[in-house]
Amino acid sequence: MSHKAVVRLKPRRASPFLNRHPWVFAGAIDRVSGNPQPGDEVLLQTHDAQFVARGLFNPHSSIRVRLYAWEEDQPLDDAFFQTRLKDALALRQTVLDRSQTDSYRLVFSESDGLSGLTVDRYGDWLIVQLTSLALATRQESLLDALQELVQPRGIILKSDPALRDLEQLELENGLVRGEAPPQPLCIRENDLRFQVDLLEGQKTGYFLDQRDNRLAVSRLVHGQRVLDAFCYAGGFGVTAARRGSAASVTCVDSSDAALKLAEANATVNEVRDRMQFVRSDVFRYLEDAKTRGEQFDVVILDPPKMARSRSSVENALRGYHGLNVLGTSVLKPGGLLVTCSCSGLVSREQFTQMLAEVATTTHRPVQILEARGHAPDHPVSPNCPETEYLKCFICRVGSAAVR
Repeated sequence: MSHKAVVRLKPRRASPFLNRHPWVFAGAIDRVSGNPQPGDEVLLQTHDAQFVARGLFNPHSSIRVRLYAWEEDQPLDDAFFQTRLKDALALRQTVLDRSQTDSYRLVFSESDGLSGLTVDRYGDWLIVQLTSLALATRQESLLDALQELVQPRGIILKSDPALRDLEQLELENGLVRGEAPPQPLCIRENDLRFQVDLLEGQKTGYFLDQRDNRLAVSRLVHGQRVLDAFCYAGGFGVTAARRGSAASVTCVDSSDAALKLAEANATVNEVRDRMQFVRSDVFRYLEDAKTRGEQFDVVILDPPKMARSRSSVENALRGYHGLNVLGTSVLKPGGLLVTCSCSGLVSREQFTQMLAEVATTTHRPVQILEARGHAPDHPVSPNCPETEYLKCFICRVGSAAVR
């Protein structure tokens, strides 16, 4: 099959793409023929002109081509993308108990074969994130398909400024279809109620990827004193108090808006009397708690992303190490440390090694009880390991060794 736009790879660079990795970086490309424009469909070929895949072109991005189909006769038309969206919806109907949860990830970019598109559902509203210029050129047809398949009351477009710059996207955040949601909107998670701000809140409004981890932790905290650090909307803390019957929960965050949201969620779920809310830098709070000799039965550490580039991974690991040493310093012997990383560039192996170094530094044995990831509405593509980003380790930390 011929095509006027062809991207030819350098010798010995085809292997990842034959194995269906969807990102073709500029450094792997030998030449481009046919003068494709941003968003145009192209054929990817080996150095000796053998077909590899079909993708969409962006001359402005380091990811020069995003791949979507490995069949030579499959056009990347509206019907193709609608079929991918239908497949994504069908998966969520299979893996989720929607009687307990009405908010989840509907489309997870590369994991659903839709590189550059993320869609979260919050009740009757959708949050759409377009992170590739190629798919942004198809915005209206994608929104039409989502409107037809899901029939939401409204669709909101959100974009990350850093990714906008990398892809040279010109997108305006805000309501693009239907009616605006209430502010805040009340959603259900694990049969609890949480207020979220879809227009101004962090990420797409809430951290849906931790849903199953919040429930797993709650099963282990009955009657315990819990610290929920970087609490944001109080997901871990409120679930621990309500579902886990924790004796008390202290929520710490540097954001006043986050703490107000967490306190509102504690009130909605009728656990406000067992929860305390502290506005502070978490590192400073832990240092002060250590100085006071304060101790918790359970310490939950769920910080924001610490590594945004490969060059920052070493600093991020030092940050995780320092944070976990501090978290351990306020944890009773035999207590539970729940430690998380949403930095995809930090591997599970690196995070595990960091915990080993924490045990060495503190002279306290660390036992990993569960090494968890994101909920199944955030599936992982084995062809694109970058889709596995979340680490959530539930650990028991013993007493300091006698020296």
